[in-house]
Amino acid sequence: MSPPESIGIEVNFLTGRYVATCFNDRRESEWPPHPARLFSALVAAWAEDGGDANERLALEWLEAQAPPAIAASEAVPRSAVSHFVPVNDAAVLPRTWHERKAERVSNAVDRLREELVATGGEITKKVERLETAIAKERQVEPQVSTPGKTPAAAAIQVLPDGRGKQERFFPSVTPDDARVSYVWSAGPPDAVRAALDGLLGRVARLGHSSSLVSCRVTFDPPESSRRPGAEAGESIRCVRQGQLAELARLYARHSGTKPRTMPYTDVHYASRSTTTPPRETLVPNTLGTWIVFELEHDSRAFSTARGVELARTMRAAVLHHADDPIPEGLSGHRPDGLPTLAPHVAFVPVPYTGFEHADGRLLGIAIVVPDAASPEAAQALYRAIGVWERDAGRGPLRLTMGKQGVAHIRRQRGPSSLASLRPAGWTTPSRTWVSATPVALPRHPGRLGGGTSAARAKAWELAEAGVVAACSHVGLPEPAAVEVSLNPFVTGGRPVAQFPAFLQTGRGGKPVRRQLVHAALTFDVPVSGPLLLGAGRFLGLGLMRPISLPESGAAQEAPADG
Repeated sequence: MSPPESIGIEVNFLTGRYVATCFNDRRESEWPPHPARLFSALVAAWAEDGGDANERLALEWLEAQAPPAIAASEAVPRSAVSHFVPVNDAAVLPRTWHERKAERVSNAVDRLREELVATGGEITKKVERLETAIAKERQVEPQVSTPGKTPAAAAIQVLPDGRGKQERFFPSVTPDDARVSYVWSAGPPDAVRAALDGLLGRVARLGHSSSLVSCRVTFDPPESSRRPGAEAGESIRCVRQGQLAELARLYARHSGTKPRTMPYTDVHYASRSTTTPPRETLVPNTLGTWIVFELEHDSRAFSTARGVELARTMRAAVLHHADDPIPEGLSGHRPDGLPTLAPHVAFVPVPYTGFEHADGRLLGIAIVVPDAASPEAAQALYRAIGVWERDAGRGPLRLTMGKQGVAHIRRQRGPSSLASLRPAGWTTPSRTWVSATPVALPRHPGRLGGGTSAARAKAWELAEAGVVAACSHVGLPEPAAVEVSLNPFVTGGRPVAQFPAFLQTGRGGKPVRRQLVHAALTFDVPVSGPLLLGAGRFLGLGLMRPISLPESGAAQEAPADG
């Protein structure tokens, strides 16, 4: 019997939540669980039972595989409540020492990524030197095992009676689906599969001791939501060949009691919504991957009406950091300068709308990469984001908004505490959709608020027809019902009158002003999002929201918005 072409590992969280800190921010939760953490749990289970030879071969086979795809649902982070616990290392290992070491590791990893990109993934001597430097920087044992000049008063603080208490955080997430699957494209021999299955049966927790799990091998995993290989994206810790030996070497030093760090290889993953449309669900050509950037608290004063300005500023910044020539799937323009007719990357400011206390402020901006966009466009985008973040260092990215000041943003790495910034809030299949931002009609319908009653009626009829045409442009059929208005249909939306004129270049280079309207649509069957309609959909206009979401969720979002 030939081995299967792939293998999956399924992890079920028995308590419905996952408790683990993000490796670079102790107040943030990790999601999804990183493959390096899962591998370490397997190694611990193997070592605790004496280190069976067949299981060792299975672990060595697993570490030699390419990083796995991951299938994980969206997850809601719980507030990280602080706890004050006795300090074990406050005086011996000061915070500043950790911060300096973390910065050196981050800089070395950035240089390693640049070198791997430049060599096309080839392991050169420079790559090996950088990997050695990173491994050396990650070591913490010498700091506590080598005798030094620690003052007696500081040493006394590690004794039970002398310990102070320090604030600690135990962040956790509650996933929509308590199951996470890891999928490797290679299939193992039967003996390896059996050994892995036995090991997985002995893994009782992942992350904090309260994260109880049940694990197994599966050959029928769900569709992946995160795939490795992006040049910029979510940083996830994975393993490489030699990981087992490295873990054993480190354990010989720390014996499970001294300070330690987990070895890993940093891999960028591209993620997309895990919402799987039902069979009878319509899918627009705007469906694709979301890359979410959250506005810092000091930059959340921008109204939804300024969304196009924010989107254009974001687009200009990304293109500034992109390599020439820029693919038309990223720029939105053909080589002759005319707009492309193919699906391309959209820059979508995300407003606080659809909840009881929503006020229409912008909370962030999403870069949406349609599934139909070319691979070259996606790679050019990821590379541009990576260059931009490298230039910014550890600080936020800056968007200069003209005379109105500067907006600071950070790429979301893991579940957002703001419901509006979770892709599921914009992608959930629904038959009824309403506009969070107005739709820019493809053709001007005439005066909607003036002229004779007959002329106004005709203009409103043409406005409805324009919305129907906008649906057609993204691959959807005519809705069963269409309603248009100059006022919003959703809490937190802004009237059309508050939005600046939306101008586009028309024939002969002359600017064309697009009429804006809010729209409410009902389809015969559910439509999966994200749904963006109209002439301004690539700059965040015509962002539609499924109204099947409960508005009672505002109680969770309002405090977090600051």
